[in-house]
Amino acid sequence: MKRKNLGGATVVALPFLLALVVELVLFAVLRDRLPEQIAVHFRPDGRADRYIGGEWHVVAGSALFVVTGALWTLTFVRGKLYGRAHHLMVATGYAFAGFLGWLMSATLLVNVDAGANAQGEAQGVSLAMGQLAVALAVAVVAGGLGLAAAALVPVPEPPAVVRAQDGPRITLADGEIAGWARSAGSWWTPMVALALVAVGVVLLLTSGWTAAIPLLVLGVLMAVFARPYVVVDRRGITISGMLPWPRLRVPLDRIESAISRDINPLAEYGGWGYRIRPARSGLVIRSGEGVVAALAGGREFAVTVDDSATAAALLNALIDQRRAER
Repeated sequence: MKRKNLGGATVVALPFLLALVVELVLFAVLRDRLPEQIAVHFRPDGRADRYIGGEWHVVAGSALFVVTGALWTLTFVRGKLYGRAHHLMVATGYAFAGFLGWLMSATLLVNVDAGANAQGEAQGVSLAMGQLAVALAVAVVAGGLGLAAAALVPVPEPPAVVRAQDGPRITLADGEIAGWARSAGSWWTPMVALALVAVGVVLLLTSGWTAAIPLLVLGVLMAVFARPYVVVDRRGITISGMLPWPRLRVPLDRIESAISRDINPLAEYGGWGYRIRPARSGLVIRSGEGVVAALAGGREFAVTVDDSATAAALLNALIDQRRAER
């Protein structure tokens, strides 16, 4: 890892590390004053309704801090964030670690010196909903510290937007109409959609609608767009799911040129799906080849799809045809 990347990774990982240390130290200090089964889940009125062993609470919290911090740091280092996105990524990491750290610590503190029933479960424990407001305040303060810390990390220069006026073209006769279409998907999106729906059905049968609806809706939406359909024609680039609506369209009048190249979703767009980044946006579902269209105004739009060279060549030919008609 390069020195500048190491410095950035350290700044991003720091709040998660600090939150983890506070959690471990607090548990070590209070361990003898905690019941065998501490309250970890609370109703809207503040009363406890779920309990686990104190050690498991620490294990779960530690895993959450470590995994979240690692993912946040990896996304920051590999995502090549620019400008405002660079600072916001650091600040939101600090805010999230502060919010979560406060709630984890508050959970331990309300269990201190609590009585226990025959099963060892804490009794008379409640967590005031005002603690959520305090956690949000901590998140705001931590986010401000994150913005200050982000200033210590050099911001990468954004890459130049690709221009391809001399890119390949398909020869079209005067007045000839042509189009290209291809499905663009990845192996994991249908599986994730199926898993979400399956978990939603299980929750529907065991926990009711409240817990099931979000997963069912998300699973159905992901299933609809699991294999988007990409069309290139005189209207520009059109992307739709299994249903004709909603759809995404980039008009041909906005496109100045197009090329085909390999795309790294994490490095260039910070993740997968429909992404918006400084000077670029796109639908990137997998790594590999894709169409990259340079747009008027200095931005670019990309979509990962097979046979992207043909799509880019047709776009350039249609752009030439449009210009000749003016």
